[in-house]
Amino acid sequence: MIEAIGLDADDTLWENETFFRVTEGEFAALLGDHADGADIAGRLLDVERANLARYGFGIKGFMLSMVQTAIELTDGRIDGRAIGRILELGQDMLAHPVDLLPGVPQALDALEGRRLILITKGDLMDQERKIAASGLADRFDAVEILADKTPESYARVLFRAGVAADRFAMAGNSMKSDVLPVVELGGQGIFIPHGMAWALEHADAPDHPRAHRLDSIADLPALVERLEARDA
Repeated sequence: MIEAIGLDADDTLWENETFFRVTEGEFAALLGDHADGADIAGRLLDVERANLARYGFGIKGFMLSMVQTAIELTDGRIDGRAIGRILELGQDMLAHPVDLLPGVPQALDALEGRRLILITKGDLMDQERKIAASGLADRFDAVEILADKTPESYARVLFRAGVAADRFAMAGNSMKSDVLPVVELGGQGIFIPHGMAWALEHADAPDHPRAHRLDSIADLPALVERLEARDA
Protein backbone atom coordinates (compact mmCIF):
# COMPACT_ATOMS: atom_id res chain seq x y z
CA MET A 1 0.00 0.00 0.00
CA ILE A 2 1.33 3.43 -0.92
CA GLU A 3 0.70 5.61 2.13
CA ALA A 4 2.00 8.90 0.71
CA ILE A 5 2.75 10.38 -2.69
CA GLY A 6 5.34 13.11 -3.09
CA LEU A 7 5.06 15.57 -5.94
CA ASP A 8 7.74 17.91 -7.21
CA ALA A 9 6.69 21.48 -8.02
CA ASP A 10 8.81 23.26 -10.66
CA ASP A 11 8.24 21.75 -14.12
CA THR A 12 6.07 19.03 -12.62
CA LEU A 13 3.11 21.12 -11.46
CA TRP A 14 3.94 24.43 -13.14
CA GLU A 15 6.31 25.95 -15.70
CA ASN A 16 9.74 26.98 -14.48
CA GLU A 17 12.71 26.06 -16.69
CA THR A 18 11.24 27.94 -19.66
CA PHE A 19 11.69 31.23 -17.82
CA PHE A 20 15.33 30.44 -17.05
CA ARG A 21 16.05 29.73 -20.70
CA VAL A 22 14.34 32.93 -21.88
CA THR A 23 16.33 34.92 -19.34
CA GLU A 24 19.52 33.15 -20.37
CA GLY A 25 18.86 34.24 -23.96
CA GLU A 26 18.43 37.87 -22.91
CA PHE A 27 21.60 37.63 -20.82
CA ALA A 28 23.52 36.28 -23.82
CA ALA A 29 22.23 39.15 -25.97
CA LEU A 30 23.37 41.63 -23.33
CA LEU A 31 26.92 40.23 -23.51
CA GLY A 32 26.89 39.59 -27.24
CA ASP A 33 29.81 41.96 -27.87
CA HIS A 34 32.08 39.88 -25.64
CA ALA A 35 31.38 36.27 -26.67
CA ASP A 36 28.99 34.19 -28.75
CA GLY A 37 25.83 32.74 -27.26
CA ALA A 38 27.13 29.18 -26.85
CA ASP A 39 30.24 30.37 -25.01
CA ILE A 40 28.17 32.56 -22.72
CA ALA A 41 25.76 29.74 -21.93
CA GLY A 42 28.61 27.33 -21.23
CA ARG A 43 30.42 29.79 -18.98
CA LEU A 44 27.22 30.57 -17.09
CA LEU A 45 26.55 26.87 -16.54
CA ASP A 46 30.07 26.37 -15.18
CA VAL A 47 29.61 29.28 -12.78
CA GLU A 48 26.21 27.96 -11.67
CA ARG A 49 27.72 24.53 -11.00
CA ALA A 50 30.50 26.05 -8.89
CA ASN A 51 28.06 28.27 -7.00
CA LEU A 52 25.50 25.63 -6.04
CA ALA A 53 27.29 24.94 -2.76
CA ARG A 54 27.31 28.69 -2.00
CA TYR A 55 23.89 29.86 -3.12
CA GLY A 56 21.82 26.71 -3.54
CA PHE A 57 19.08 26.33 -6.14
CA GLY A 58 16.79 29.08 -7.37
CA ILE A 59 16.49 32.41 -9.11
CA LYS A 60 18.57 34.45 -6.66
CA GLY A 61 21.55 32.14 -7.10
CA PHE A 62 21.00 32.33 -10.86
CA MET A 63 21.08 36.15 -10.69
CA LEU A 64 24.36 36.13 -8.78
CA SER A 65 25.83 33.63 -11.22
CA MET A 66 24.85 35.86 -14.15
CA VAL A 67 26.52 38.84 -12.50
CA GLN A 68 29.69 36.84 -11.84
CA THR A 69 29.74 35.49 -15.39
CA ALA A 70 29.32 38.99 -16.81
CA ILE A 71 32.21 40.31 -14.72
CA GLU A 72 34.47 37.42 -15.74
CA LEU A 73 33.60 37.57 -19.46
CA THR A 74 34.29 41.32 -19.62
CA ASP A 75 37.41 41.20 -17.43
CA GLY A 76 35.59 43.45 -14.97
CA ARG A 77 34.72 46.12 -17.55
CA ILE A 78 30.94 45.61 -17.48
CA ASP A 79 29.22 48.83 -16.48
CA GLY A 80 26.66 49.45 -13.76
CA ARG A 81 23.76 49.78 -16.20
CA ALA A 82 24.39 46.28 -17.52
CA ILE A 83 24.58 44.90 -13.99
CA GLY A 84 21.31 46.68 -13.26
CA ARG A 85 19.73 45.04 -16.31
CA ILE A 86 20.85 41.60 -15.11
CA LEU A 87 19.21 42.26 -11.76
CA GLU A 88 16.02 43.37 -13.55
CA LEU A 89 15.97 40.09 -15.49
CA GLY A 90 16.10 38.15 -12.24
CA GLN A 91 13.48 40.33 -10.60
CA ASP A 92 11.16 39.77 -13.56
CA MET A 93 11.56 36.03 -13.01
CA LEU A 94 10.71 36.40 -9.32
CA ALA A 95 7.49 38.21 -10.24
CA HIS A 96 6.41 35.88 -13.06
CA PRO A 97 2.90 34.39 -12.82
CA VAL A 98 2.59 30.69 -12.00
CA ASP A 99 1.26 28.70 -14.96
CA LEU A 100 0.05 25.17 -14.18
CA LEU A 101 1.08 22.46 -16.59
CA PRO A 102 -1.58 20.58 -18.57
CA GLY A 103 -3.34 17.81 -16.67
CA VAL A 104 -2.26 18.91 -13.20
CA PRO A 105 -5.69 19.82 -11.76
CA GLN A 106 -7.23 16.65 -13.17
CA ALA A 107 -4.46 14.44 -11.75
CA LEU A 108 -4.82 16.03 -8.32
CA ASP A 109 -8.58 15.53 -8.52
CA ALA A 110 -8.02 11.83 -9.23
CA LEU A 111 -5.60 11.58 -6.30
CA GLU A 112 -7.97 13.30 -3.88
CA GLY A 113 -8.24 11.40 -0.62
CA ARG A 114 -4.67 10.17 -0.80
CA ARG A 115 -1.92 11.63 1.35
CA LEU A 116 -0.04 14.08 -0.87
CA ILE A 117 3.20 15.86 0.04
CA LEU A 118 4.56 18.69 -2.07
CA ILE A 119 8.36 18.35 -2.05
CA THR A 120 10.32 21.07 -3.78
CA LYS A 121 13.75 22.63 -3.46
CA GLY A 122 15.23 26.07 -3.88
CA ASP A 123 14.90 29.52 -2.40
CA LEU A 124 12.39 29.49 0.45
CA MET A 125 10.70 32.82 -0.30
CA ASP A 126 10.35 32.18 -4.02
CA GLN A 127 9.03 28.65 -3.53
CA GLU A 128 6.51 29.87 -0.96
CA ARG A 129 5.40 32.59 -3.40
CA LYS A 130 4.87 30.09 -6.21
CA ILE A 131 3.03 27.62 -4.02
CA ALA A 132 0.66 30.36 -2.84
CA ALA A 133 0.16 31.71 -6.36
CA SER A 134 -0.52 28.25 -7.78
CA GLY A 135 -3.70 27.83 -5.76
CA LEU A 136 -2.67 24.23 -5.02
CA ALA A 137 -1.54 24.51 -1.41
CA ASP A 138 -4.81 23.14 -0.03
CA ARG A 139 -4.42 20.02 -2.16
CA PHE A 140 -1.47 18.83 -0.08
CA ASP A 141 -1.28 17.42 3.42
CA ALA A 142 2.22 18.82 3.85
CA VAL A 143 4.67 21.06 2.02
CA GLU A 144 8.43 20.51 2.22
CA ILE A 145 10.89 23.05 0.79
CA LEU A 146 14.38 21.54 0.79
CA ALA A 147 17.81 22.98 0.13
CA ASP A 148 18.54 19.91 -2.00
CA LYS A 149 16.94 16.56 -2.73
CA THR A 150 19.18 13.79 -1.44
CA PRO A 151 18.44 10.40 0.12
CA GLU A 152 19.12 11.99 3.51
CA SER A 153 16.72 14.89 2.97
CA TYR A 154 13.99 12.54 1.73
CA ALA A 155 14.57 10.32 4.76
CA ARG A 156 13.97 13.33 7.02
CA VAL A 157 10.76 14.17 5.15
CA LEU A 158 9.50 10.61 5.55
CA PHE A 159 10.47 10.58 9.24
CA ARG A 160 8.43 13.75 9.82
CA ALA A 161 5.52 12.22 7.89
CA GLY A 162 5.76 8.90 9.71
CA VAL A 163 5.90 6.99 6.41
CA ALA A 164 8.20 4.07 5.59
CA ALA A 165 10.20 4.44 2.39
CA ASP A 166 8.70 1.29 0.87
CA ARG A 167 5.25 2.87 1.21
CA PHE A 168 6.22 6.11 -0.51
CA ALA A 169 6.14 7.18 -4.16
CA MET A 170 7.73 10.35 -5.53
CA ALA A 171 6.88 11.87 -8.91
CA GLY A 172 8.76 14.64 -10.65
CA ASN A 173 10.56 15.84 -13.75
CA SER A 174 14.12 15.29 -12.50
CA MET A 175 15.70 11.85 -12.65
CA LYS A 176 18.53 13.10 -10.44
CA SER A 177 16.39 14.74 -7.76
CA ASP A 178 12.98 13.06 -7.83
CA VAL A 179 13.72 9.45 -8.78
CA LEU A 180 17.21 8.24 -7.92
CA PRO A 181 17.28 9.31 -4.23
CA VAL A 182 13.86 7.78 -3.55
CA VAL A 183 14.69 4.52 -5.30
CA GLU A 184 17.88 4.36 -3.24
CA LEU A 185 15.80 4.71 -0.06
CA GLY A 186 13.47 1.89 -1.11
CA GLY A 187 10.56 3.91 -2.49
CA GLN A 188 8.95 4.24 -5.90
CA GLY A 189 10.50 6.91 -8.15
CA ILE A 190 8.32 8.20 -10.98
CA PHE A 191 9.88 10.27 -13.76
CA ILE A 192 7.58 12.67 -15.64
CA PRO A 193 9.83 14.49 -18.12
CA HIS A 194 9.32 18.13 -18.99
CA GLY A 195 10.10 19.55 -22.41
CA MET A 196 13.05 21.47 -20.98
CA ALA A 197 15.50 20.25 -18.36
CA TRP A 198 18.38 22.04 -16.66
CA ALA A 199 21.68 20.41 -17.59
CA LEU A 200 22.66 20.03 -13.93
CA GLU A 201 19.57 17.87 -13.29
CA HIS A 202 20.42 15.27 -15.93
CA ALA A 203 21.02 11.69 -14.83
CA ASP A 204 20.73 8.28 -16.47
CA ALA A 205 17.61 6.28 -15.76
CA PRO A 206 18.30 3.24 -13.58
CA ASP A 207 17.32 -0.25 -14.62
CA HIS A 208 15.26 -0.86 -11.51
CA PRO A 209 11.74 -2.19 -10.89
CA ARG A 210 10.95 0.76 -8.59
CA ALA A 211 11.89 3.35 -11.22
CA HIS A 212 9.05 4.34 -13.55
CA ARG A 213 8.51 6.76 -16.42
CA LEU A 214 5.26 8.43 -17.46
CA ASP A 215 4.46 10.60 -20.46
CA SER A 216 2.19 12.87 -18.45
CA ILE A 217 1.15 13.61 -14.90
CA ALA A 218 -2.34 12.60 -16.04
CA ASP A 219 -1.07 8.98 -15.98
CA LEU A 220 0.05 9.14 -12.34
CA PRO A 221 -3.20 8.03 -10.62
CA ALA A 222 -3.44 4.92 -12.79
CA LEU A 223 0.21 4.03 -12.12
CA VAL A 224 -0.33 4.31 -8.36
CA GLU A 225 -3.28 1.94 -8.62
CA ARG A 226 -1.25 -0.53 -10.67
CA LEU A 227 1.59 -0.48 -8.16
CA GLU A 228 -0.79 -1.19 -5.31
CA ALA A 229 -2.48 -3.99 -7.24
CA ARG A 230 0.89 -5.53 -8.06
CA ASP A 231 1.93 -5.55 -4.41
CA ALA A 232 -1.45 -6.68 -3.04
